[in-house]
Amino acid sequence: MKHLLQHLVVEDHYDQKADIVLFTGQCADLLKSMPNGSVALVITSPPYNVGKEYEKAKPLTRYLEEQEPLIRELHRVLTVSGSICWQVGNYVDEGEVFPLDILYYDLFKRLGMQLRNRIVWRFGHGLHASRRFSGRYEVILWFSKTEQYLFNLDPVRIASKYPGKRHFKGPKRGLPSCNPKGKNPSDVWDILAQDWEHEVWDIPNVKANHPEKTIHPCQFPIELVERCILALTNEGDWVLDPYCGVGSALIAAVKNGRKAVGAEREAKYVEESRKRIRRFEDGSLPIRAIGKPVFEPTGREKVSQVPQEWLIPIKEKQE
Repeated sequence: MKHLLQHLVVEDHYDQKADIVLFTGQCADLLKSMPNGSVALVITSPPYNVGKEYEKAKPLTRYLEEQEPLIRELHRVLTVSGSICWQVGNYVDEGEVFPLDILYYDLFKRLGMQLRNRIVWRFGHGLHASRRFSGRYEVILWFSKTEQYLFNLDPVRIASKYPGKRHFKGPKRGLPSCNPKGKNPSDVWDILAQDWEHEVWDIPNVKANHPEKTIHPCQFPIELVERCILALTNEGDWVLDPYCGVGSALIAAVKNGRKAVGAEREAKYVEESRKRIRRFEDGSLPIRAIGKPVFEPTGREKVSQVPQEWLIPIKEKQE
């Protein structure tokens, strides 16, 4: 079945002529129809095995064992210059934290893949812990399939902090030392300060007041995906999300001139993806702009002020 949304052709099965492939079902079934070396980038956030509505919690070792065959298939469909960006948080069992990025590492290394960056995504809101510090970051593992990996630096360069710096010795002494196109961001980006030197990707997670919020409880911010797509693919390349949820990675791909393929087994999320794609096409889809500074309260908002009850002395309250 073909869905023509103005300029985008959306298929429900793999078709190289489509702009978006939105498959309902397990990604393992979708991958059977995909040829070797057809995808430039796999980017996803797999289930964390924490018992969300779309998953059933299971022993950690079994969870990882079940992920391995899928990762092998994802490796197969990658181009020689392709990459996988695997975004995960922590698995918590009875208060003990198990860092999933560390536990996933060996699964990729067994395929001969090479870790290029371990990117930290920091966000300001999330569940509050009572017997440990509240978690406010997750990790993106960027693995390349080979040493011949694609990396486009220019689209993700940022303004130099000190563009007037000059070489102080050697044959270029006195000449500008910075790149006029900007500097190379580090593996942790801090867009709040507009200076990724701090090595933190400070991007709001999708909570109640986020413009992209949908019915999905663990939704990818489009901006997070865009940065990886711009750096690790070229226009016209295929981007694959094996757990595409409500389609954020698919939208990020076509927004930047790429093709997108995703699988999602929950029918309600597939339908939400279709709605979002339609809204993207007609220009009505709310998308947080890439690089937009994180909101900082001014102190004038009621919710940012100390409650009056806290200012009343305990003794007075007792009276």
